[in-house]
Amino acid sequence: MRKRVFVYEYLSGGGWRDYGEDAAADELLPLGLSMRDAMVADLVRVADCSVSAATCVPVNTLPAGAVPLRPQPGESAFAFVARQSALHDLVWLVAPETDGLLARFQRTVGDARWLGCNAEAIELSAGKRATLAHLAAHGIATPLAFEHAPGIARWVVKPDDGAGGVATRVHTRHAAAREDQALRAQAGAALTLEPWVEGEPLSLSLLCDGHKTEMLSVNRQRIAIDAEGRLSFEGVTVNALGRDDPRTPALAALAAQVAEAIPGLHGFVGIDLVWHPQHGPVVIEVNPRVTCAYVGLSTALRRNLAAELVATGLRGQAHEREAAHAGA
Repeated sequence: MRKRVFVYEYLSGGGWRDYGEDAAADELLPLGLSMRDAMVADLVRVADCSVSAATCVPVNTLPAGAVPLRPQPGESAFAFVARQSALHDLVWLVAPETDGLLARFQRTVGDARWLGCNAEAIELSAGKRATLAHLAAHGIATPLAFEHAPGIARWVVKPDDGAGGVATRVHTRHAAAREDQALRAQAGAALTLEPWVEGEPLSLSLLCDGHKTEMLSVNRQRIAIDAEGRLSFEGVTVNALGRDDPRTPALAALAAQVAEAIPGLHGFVGIDLVWHPQHGPVVIEVNPRVTCAYVGLSTALRRNLAAELVATGLRGQAHEREAAHAGA
């Protein structure tokens, strides 16, 4: 029997209309479309899967083989996802953690159909400051370790639950960073101020199934900072560090540490970090969902990651049925 999989990426699925800040939606929408299309392209090659995907932006195409779905007039994003969830066996969803969106979608879909992290892991990872404190308590290096270190030359102010580097500003004076944080906080923004950790910006792509964690790739992030200190994300080079890179063992150990510290991580997970010249890997944030590094990764690794995620989801459903039967 063919398994029905629904792919929903928040902005291309209609969330661009109510994301809030138009500039943020404009910046994130192309990234969202690229992730959605990569996910769908992998899924349509999975045997015994029928694939549907939300498509709701003015100019939109889907990879061949997927059925496009649109919300009904006036239907909210959550109502649309709930309705489609009931019609599908599995739901693979990407949304920002901002304002609790991703966690709310997880609870809307429910554990049985959800391909991804559980709600508790999502909620912890959504708060950047809370995530860093949690990881630091588990012995993992984060920017918090640099707060009182001599020689820090830059500080960063960013939304505590933001995505994609939106509204992120880098300052060369601590006083200017505090002022920026205070001014934006007066407007109701939840912001975090951290030391800017110097080094090479990298990310890890993980595949987690609740029992083991595989580091799929080490990716190189392209980040730009303009003359006013505004940070922008300019893309990622997937699988940039080979297995023979001397940093790879330490990064694989870090991936396992993070997964152990946040046990609800499941499916595709991303870790943003900086490789500091003296201190090695410093975790910046954990992304409990598909990230831009998914795009092209199946091809780079010569394996269909979507097929593996679907198989993991189906095994989880089977275990739940067995547990329910045993308890009956």
